[in-house]
Amino acid sequence: MIPKSLFDFLRELADNNNRDWFNANKDRYKAEVVAPVSAFIERMAPRVHAISEHIVVDPRPNGGSMFRIYRDTRFSKDKTPYKTHVGCQFRHAAGKDAHAPGFYVHFEPGKCFFGGGIWQPPSEPLRAIRQRIVDKPKEWQEAVAGIDVRGDQLKRGPKGFDPEHPLIEDLKRKSFFAMHEGKETLARSKKLEDEVDAQFRKAAPLMRFVAESIGVAF
Repeated sequence: MIPKSLFDFLRELADNNNRDWFNANKDRYKAEVVAPVSAFIERMAPRVHAISEHIVVDPRPNGGSMFRIYRDTRFSKDKTPYKTHVGCQFRHAAGKDAHAPGFYVHFEPGKCFFGGGIWQPPSEPLRAIRQRIVDKPKEWQEAVAGIDVRGDQLKRGPKGFDPEHPLIEDLKRKSFFAMHEGKETLARSKKLEDEVDAQFRKAAPLMRFVAESIGVAF
């Protein structure tokens, strides 16, 4: 489970989102956020690898599966320096960033969510996924049966694809992922790892379809 102290820290950080406060509480951050999340990632490793040996699960606090707490403020009007949530990405070994297929877990005060898929892939992988949906519609429908596929959509059908295609709503997507949302109490319960495992397994056929679309093993 994720301890209550992690969410308490994030709540306090939201009220004191500045470098002076964070530096004064950095030891708390390491003990109350980094340590339990790293332990969670380590415990999830055998579960994830049972789904796919090609997914990287790295518990290291720096350079591993946990995203950095520091925000990139270069192009944002919001200059607060720290994120007020914790995210973990278990990405495909063939990918180098968040645009690769992967699983994701998110904790923030009041809620958590987790699942898998691909978020805003570049144009060529995106076109490959769309083309495979057209080429293998039955396989796509089997891959997404029983899950709620999400992702921002184009207003019109993508260029080069039939706007009247029966799967046009899927072809409009710019991301393809399936997430389960829960309350903070779920993250703090003993059921967390089982629930994350179950959702990852539900998303696995979608992950496989995406991986095969862009030519990587799953």
